[in-house]
Amino acid sequence: MRLGRIPILDVEPRVGCGDWPAKAVVGETFDVSATVFREGHEMFGAEVVLRAPDGSVGRPVRMREVAPGLDRWAAPVAATEPGLWHFRVEAWGDPIAHWRHDAEIKVPRGQDVELMLAEGSLLFARAAEGLPAVHRPTFARLAETLADDTVAVADRMDAARHPDVLDLERRYPLRDLLTTTEWLPLVVHRERALYGSWYEFFPRSEGASFDPMGRRGPMSGTFRTAMKRLPAIAGMGFDVVYLPPIHPIGRTFRKGPNNTLDAGPYDPGSPWAIGSEEGGHDAVHPELGTLDDFDAFVSHAADLGLEVALDLALQCSPDHPWVRSHPEWFTTRADGTIAYAENPPKKYQDIYPLNFDNDPEGIYREVLRIVRHWMDHGVRIFRVDNPHTKPVRFWERLLAEVADTDPDVLFLAEAFTRPAMMHTLAKIGFHQSYTYFTWRNSREELEEYFRELSGDAAKYMRPNCFVNTPDILNEYLVHGGRAAFEIRAVLAATLSPTWGVYSGYELIENVPLRPGGEEYRDSEKYQFRPRDWETAEREGRSIAPLITRLNELRRAHPALQTLRTLRFHFPDQPELIAFSKAHGPYSPGAPGDPAPLTGLDDVVLTVVNLNPHQVREATVHLDLPALGLPEDAHGFEVVDELSGETYHWGRSNYVRLDPHERPAHILTLRRDEEA
Repeated sequence: MRLGRIPILDVEPRVGCGDWPAKAVVGETFDVSATVFREGHEMFGAEVVLRAPDGSVGRPVRMREVAPGLDRWAAPVAATEPGLWHFRVEAWGDPIAHWRHDAEIKVPRGQDVELMLAEGSLLFARAAEGLPAVHRPTFARLAETLADDTVAVADRMDAARHPDVLDLERRYPLRDLLTTTEWLPLVVHRERALYGSWYEFFPRSEGASFDPMGRRGPMSGTFRTAMKRLPAIAGMGFDVVYLPPIHPIGRTFRKGPNNTLDAGPYDPGSPWAIGSEEGGHDAVHPELGTLDDFDAFVSHAADLGLEVALDLALQCSPDHPWVRSHPEWFTTRADGTIAYAENPPKKYQDIYPLNFDNDPEGIYREVLRIVRHWMDHGVRIFRVDNPHTKPVRFWERLLAEVADTDPDVLFLAEAFTRPAMMHTLAKIGFHQSYTYFTWRNSREELEEYFRELSGDAAKYMRPNCFVNTPDILNEYLVHGGRAAFEIRAVLAATLSPTWGVYSGYELIENVPLRPGGEEYRDSEKYQFRPRDWETAEREGRSIAPLITRLNELRRAHPALQTLRTLRFHFPDQPELIAFSKAHGPYSPGAPGDPAPLTGLDDVVLTVVNLNPHQVREATVHLDLPALGLPEDAHGFEVVDELSGETYHWGRSNYVRLDPHERPAHILTLRRDEEA
């Protein structure tokens, strides 16, 4: 039979019926929930048990009913180290709780008084046998007291209500009819899998130079010159520096400026057209330097507290060594030529896709070698280019094999594609996922999407919200100016535990190649783009100070490092959005649960004007329990972490946000002691 003595159904988090593990990071609090019930009116209890990677089993965590009337129970748990954990739910009949329920009703009414006390005595005598020796006398004495008819009934009932007794009941319940679920998998990663700030830049642009007299072609920047940019990136509070492909670039069909087909002799080409006579995926472009220079770059970044993420783009230029040594790894067309990449009507003549069905084992071994090669050079994060154009089972195997030996290595899926593919890539092992955030601009769009990301999807999918990329310049940024850039930075940094910017975002670069398009004019993908950072900051043309402040707040407030506690509030103006995040050993809650989250040690409330052109005013109505406050809370103080101002707030609050002066409030809660 499928059901145990006490039914336990629909245990969560469960991914693909348990086919893949749910995900968490070290110290992250998440809810384990289940539907638990039993026949009649008999009382019962339920707990969550975690089993560590070494097989040791921790103390159970008591569950509570979070949806009264629907039999849904939950408990917050957290894992303490990386590795493959397991969890299960245990339920049991709770005869002492049932006795208490009946005794508190019947004894005061004089119904079956001595019988009820005698039954309680037997229960506590039995429960004493299962206690640690140091606690056994407490229950043993109570059993004797309940059975002693020379003691007043009220005193015997008071003895059963003693705090020491209630505490032992909670810690060591008498469990009859114990029922357990199967062990379900939970993979626990290091913190960076969930939380971090990413900065993308092209090393070749940092230190690139041009001869104003035209006597020579432009000179590429190198790893050594790019190292000079790292202190500024670290100073803005970023955790990860992501580099586009650093490999040799092919010359055949090399793209010129703005993706034109007529590259000149000095045009550097797209870094994603990987491979030339200088080498392939395991080599560095000679104009960037040597492997030793790359090692120095990684080492310097580490000294500044930065990790280096490297692009893993499984595609080749026509000049890649694989084209000669392994022509079977590509698709040959009817005319004998190798098929280049196409997304009709777009053509990418400078790129050959791999055909993973011609020699899947050979390709797999080579890609694994490439990944381990860069791991040996200090890379522990890979941003995977277009994983949705490769077989899913290829990634499932590769990620599992890397995790088996190096569980700290992380993979970000750059897959802007259909939801089923994006979600499946997350389920089979990708640690983070790009999202549709860039195209979600209205309040309705943002709320709907982030409810999805922070809800059921959070058990396996972690968003990385880049505000822009070399390929994506959203129309909102094109037409919204500086305010739009600030608004989107605040949203990404506070909605998502991981966010990122592509170099130049801080300088409000927003000129498209053509009206209505998302490609940058003079895109850095096809040419050098050195920037005068110091002059821009000196002249106030940079939003680097805001970005720095956002990253400072993210580090200072654990609430902003979470995803699952995201809750939306209601401004009565549709162009304002309000949301909060909380952190702490909270008690779980369900939508509509009036009980406040308890035990919170950090709460951050963000209110943003989504209109980059006009002032917006509204009354923001707060869901107080989501902030850890009771429904009848009269007032509390909030501190605006962007301006330093303090306000006295309550359930409903007036807000006025000018996008050119103050596009957002980022508020931390401080309870009003006089309220």
